Amino acid sequence: MSTKASVLERYSAGAQAVQASLCCPVNYDDALLELLPQEIIDKDYGCGDPSRYVREGDVVLDLGSGGGKICYMAAQLVGEHGQVIGIDMNDDMLALARKYQEEMAAKLGQDRVRFCKGYIQDLALDLSALEGYLADRPVSSAADYHRLHDWIYEQRHKHPLIADASVDLVISNCVLNLVHDDEKQQMIGEIHRVLKPGGRVAIADIVSDEAVPQHLKEDPELWSGCISGAFQEQAFIDAFRNAGFMAIKLDKWDSQPWQVIEGIEFRSVTLTAVKGDGEVCLDRGHAVIYKGPFSEVRDDEGHVFPRGERMAVCERTYRQLTEGPYSQDFIGIMPQQLAEPKAWCAPPGTRRPPSETKGASHGAGGGGCC
Repeated sequence: MSTKASVLERYSAGAQAVQASLCCPVNYDDALLELLPQEIIDKDYGCGDPSRYVREGDVVLDLGSGGGKICYMAAQLVGEHGQVIGIDMNDDMLALARKYQEEMAAKLGQDRVRFCKGYIQDLALDLSALEGYLADRPVSSAADYHRLHDWIYEQRHKHPLIADASVDLVISNCVLNLVHDDEKQQMIGEIHRVLKPGGRVAIADIVSDEAVPQHLKEDPELWSGCISGAFQEQAFIDAFRNAGFMAIKLDKWDSQPWQVIEGIEFRSVTLTAVKGDGEVCLDRGHAVIYKGPFSEVRDDEGHVFPRGERMAVCERTYRQLTEGPYSQDFIGIMPQQLAEPKAWCAPPGTRRPPSETKGASHGAGGGGCC
């Protein structure tokens, strides 16, 4: 049995009856659970609570949304101007989530949630649309296959299930490990694609402290049970870095492993990250000071910040360090008068003397023209 088939079978069973072995103990916000039908609470299989990263007004995408528990929790947090989208490939889980959609819309005062059938590693392909196409035009020849291939290409590029740069926050709860290893990097690339510039990630998942051997990966029970498909902990971080994310952080780390198999520890973690805004780096006279406590730190773009030093930064980096996840660690120093924007050309490690940010007339300083 393939990994995909074993996951479908296991979670279809989980939609019909509670599967206690599929979940880790998690404490959720009781206030958010009050509105939820008990069946959805009982048939939820997660290892963390990514709902606590939701902000008012967010467009939220939940990967592997299952019975809809996290989606309906998030819907209470996004407010009337927000939206929540759940993606799942399992018909039984989608049916469970949709079963209560009208009831939850009435409780919320509006329908803020929609559930879509798709693969989390291919967020451009609408599986419901694909099924409709195949029902009308079965594939029975090579020519049919070529037409199908062309149709899928057109759907992905002209009518994607989730459009480029359309989501503020991507969340997931113990699902990424269910995707085949060959498709994991593609999946994280898809997360990056659908996020808006500056968009955020909050992924609760199972990781292993050591690489999982092949014979465990080939066990369909362990794979569908969120174990043998787990990222090795460093590989989990590297996959997001390789996809272009920044400010990557293990925001939650369970000290006690959930399972230990052949000496390998499997535990729940929550990873957060941010998609860069992609703006050009322009020098306008900004500086930052790293507060400490470390003697120096380096960000994902290679900038080094010694403790207590006034470091020259471009306008984009200034915003990233003073408004985003780094903001508690840096002091921002705005120039008294913004300089005319010019391409950033200062060498790494350039200091910005106080005379520059104060606007005094001094000789050429850090961050000057190349």
